[in-house]
Amino acid sequence: SGFVHIKNPHLDSMEEDVLYHLDLGTKTHNLPAMFGDIKFVCVGGSPTRMRAFAQFMQRELGLAGAGEDLPDLSAGSDRYAMYRAGPVLSISHGMGIPSISIMLHELIKLLHHAKCRDVTIIRIGTSGGLGIEAGSVVITDTAVDSSFRPRFEQVVLGDVVVRSTELDKELAEELLACSREIADFPTLIGHTMCTYDFYEGQGRLDGALCSFSREKKLEYLSRAYDAGVRNIEMESTAFAALCGLCGLKGESCQFYLL
Repeated sequence: SGFVHIKNPHLDSMEEDVLYHLDLGTKTHNLPAMFGDIKFVCVGGSPTRMRAFAQFMQRELGLAGAGEDLPDLSAGSDRYAMYRAGPVLSISHGMGIPSISIMLHELIKLLHHAKCRDVTIIRIGTSGGLGIEAGSVVITDTAVDSSFRPRFEQVVLGDVVVRSTELDKELAEELLACSREIADFPTLIGHTMCTYDFYEGQGRLDGALCSFSREKKLEYLSRAYDAGVRNIEMESTAFAALCGLCGLKGESCQFYLL
């Protein structure tokens, strides 16, 4: 127990598993030696931010080489960037559900092949806030879709597959307790709404297309707030669904920036 598990029987019959977008593989790399002691994975959209986060963890953990530039473990790919600081892996996932989904499939297989145990994964990033103070941190209890439902829908072989988006409630409370030691950021637990688009999908009026009025936008956002939504981004439902199905203790925390 405690191992990261995959739910794909076809992988057992494959001679080699190539993690194309991470530039890693089961034949080309000794994944247990490289990653077997990983306990925490932090993911976020930007490669630059995730490198800075890994350097921050290097300093916080007092590891050798703190202050030096860290190697990108996925440098052979120009899709994602991966850095490690002791037991912490820091990986970029790009923007939106398709991008984070590809990365998570390969990350989960990586952790499985490396025989990692009791791994906690946290998504950190920016978001749009709803009825909260700018600069707040939202810890997600449940990721919801654009209709405020706690579900992730994906079309597989022409059929719509629906998956749960519940996140680890104990981890959310643990993170909230940690936040009380940091006075700089107001922190709260709430629902996070995940959209497929940055402009119309999030009710913005400044895209190349806009098919609704300001009044309709405000009415929709008011309904979202009443449903418990406190912030909006574009990855959380896929993140919650994949991590939950594969036994990863997961949480999503976002900063609301103006």
